[in-house]
Amino acid sequence: MEDLVGYIAKSLVNDPSQVKVRRRVTNSAVILELQVAPEDVGRVIGKDGRVANAIRALLRVADHSRQNRKRIILEIL
Repeated sequence: MEDLVGYIAKSLVNDPSQVKVRRRVTNSAVILELQVAPEDVGRVIGKDGRVANAIRALLRVADHSRQNRKRIILEIL
């Protein structure tokens, strides 16, 4: 999942070297923290959050086939 988020984010931003994805696991969820350069945050979030919501939708679809039924949360730092 981290690779998917990193690939998408690097495709969107102006400075791909600043993209970092960190994974945290809790009892009920897997949290993916996406960090990009401050000037690229708007590109990753998109107008009215559409890009961020599209990434979250892709994560839900990619995770649907896995046996691990933990919720996946994308946080953009």
